[in-house]
Amino acid sequence: MRRHRPAADPLPCPSPASGRGKKPGGAYQRRPVSCYHAGSVFLFLPVSASAAPDSLPRLAPSQGAGLLVPEGAWTAAQLSRPAVWRRVARELRAARMSEAPGWDLRRVAAIDYLGMLALWEHGARRWPRQLEAGAEQRAMLERVARLPPQALLPQSSPMRGLTSAADDLGAGVLGALAQVRDFTALMGQLLLDLLRLLRAPLAGPWRDFGGHLYRIGAQALPITALVGFLIGVVLAYLMSQVLRQFGAEAFIVNILGLALIRELGPLLGAVLIAGRSGSSITAQIGVMRVTEELDAMRVLGIAPGFRLVLPRALALAIAMPLVAVWTTLAALLGGMLAADITLNITPAFFIETLPKAVRVSNLTLAMGKSAVFGLAIALLACHYGLRVQPNTESLGRGTTASVVASITAVILIDALAAVLFKSVGL
Repeated sequence: MRRHRPAADPLPCPSPASGRGKKPGGAYQRRPVSCYHAGSVFLFLPVSASAAPDSLPRLAPSQGAGLLVPEGAWTAAQLSRPAVWRRVARELRAARMSEAPGWDLRRVAAIDYLGMLALWEHGARRWPRQLEAGAEQRAMLERVARLPPQALLPQSSPMRGLTSAADDLGAGVLGALAQVRDFTALMGQLLLDLLRLLRAPLAGPWRDFGGHLYRIGAQALPITALVGFLIGVVLAYLMSQVLRQFGAEAFIVNILGLALIRELGPLLGAVLIAGRSGSSITAQIGVMRVTEELDAMRVLGIAPGFRLVLPRALALAIAMPLVAVWTTLAALLGGMLAADITLNITPAFFIETLPKAVRVSNLTLAMGKSAVFGLAIALLACHYGLRVQPNTESLGRGTTASVVASITAVILIDALAAVLFKSVGL
């Protein structure tokens, strides 16, 4: 490796090994070593974490000829420090490099392309009338001078900002259209796979369906019961404070029953399933993309939609109504206990009044919505999983987008159902 030897420094630059120092016990410890070179190779400069004063880039007082005399290490390691860069930029502006007759780079301890670029840009991108520099420094300056201004310092203008904004908007619209196209194709493929399953039921992926049904439904029962129970307790406690003021304590059964059975039970279960199982489905399919298992399935003639999307969609569509009923029961239990404690509404009165206050059609509507919730969560999770690129960053983005999109879709579907079926069960 070649090393640049400045004219003002008679000592050679230390090697990387000189970045080691001895501890008091005799063992070696490694100190930070900054390695840069004035040309296309590197120069090793041992510097401490706080940077020795001699290595800091600076401008020395000009000599009689009025030349600009940089000193120290004009390297990325030094200039990337905010305090150092602010001081150097201030000195360069004060020196008015564009009016200086020349540069004297012989006292520079080390310089790389970032340092040379700083000198060139603050010199108004013009060659000095007088240049005192080594051959490698001249070659570096020539390479920097040949680069177009846009490659070094992109110019910002209002027109460029508008163009960039228009490009970003167009890219966003095209990306959204591509998402809609792929999601529509996924729904069509699911419908074809369902027809294939009805034509040959024995050839269906029933083992995968059973495994997903257990993981999505049975393993989600504890967390959904806990959340539902706590929500029921909170709702009953808050409503009891208001109902007591009007002497309408008995109506807490009507409010809890209608709110939990018709709306909150299915919605809570769907949100929990979207965060728990939807993210898991996206991650599973995304990992298969990263490990090229999806490509292997296509090579073997196995349809990914039939073996991956169909069993998950069926499992979620069947498990979601059951999870919603389970969550609703846990919430009603919590509300019943809180009503007994706060309003002295006995469990017997609660159980006797609930069927009279809430019609069965509300439960039917809730289970129907839950099935749609499960199908939407499965489709969105599979959609984002199949769109994952073969890298871990895309996997993380896809999982996050899947959860957000699933929860948003659940809320939108619930709002649409509330408007369309506003007269059902009321």
